[in-house]
Amino acid sequence: MVRGKIQMKRIENATSRQVTFSKRRNGLLKKAYELSVLCDAEVAVIIFSQNGRLYEFSSSDMQKTINQYHKHAKGVQTNTIEVEQCMQQLKHESADMAKKIEILEASQRRLLGHDLDSCSAPELNQISSQLERSLCIVRERKAQLFMEQIERLKAKGRLLLEENIKLHTECGARRCQKPLIQKKGVGAASCNWKNSSQSSSSQTISNSDQVETRLFIGPPVLHSG
Repeated sequence: MVRGKIQMKRIENATSRQVTFSKRRNGLLKKAYELSVLCDAEVAVIIFSQNGRLYEFSSSDMQKTINQYHKHAKGVQTNTIEVEQCMQQLKHESADMAKKIEILEASQRRLLGHDLDSCSAPELNQISSQLERSLCIVRERKAQLFMEQIERLKAKGRLLLEENIKLHTECGARRCQKPLIQKKGVGAASCNWKNSSQSSSSQTISNSDQVETRLFIGPPVLHSG
């Protein structure tokens, strides 16, 4: 026979309710005992029947367990109070921060030249003074940046000047060495030219010695053909 699913609601029949209470009470106490033995847990169960009768189970001293429970509950309550206080403080801080942000935004709009209709003369003077101070700070910072940039450019100029002097010195040394090489080349070329000229003249003389010359008196002889 299959047991039907029991609906979780108060049992109207007093007899059935009493029977169910007895069965479930015994099962609950048995489960509490098994939990304490198997898991080495400190378990305490307190049950009051509809008639006010007490049923209890405790794996150790019941009063000790109850005191421990009160201490733990008190600590939890204390922590809850501290958390609530911290939350209230954070809410107040958030509200103050929102007000400060709103004031800063209004001040920023006024510094940008907006919403000036609601400002009085002293407030306008204060805004003007604040803008002048801000402008002085900006100009000082700008001048400082310009000076730093000028110093960097001067240092770079000195490095370039030193490099230029170094290159100029090296070029001067090379120019002093180059004419000597050219003079040596010219001397050799002149010697070669003299030798070649002498050899050509001697060849001319030798060829002239070999030419046979004759003297003819009279009209020139024409050769035909």
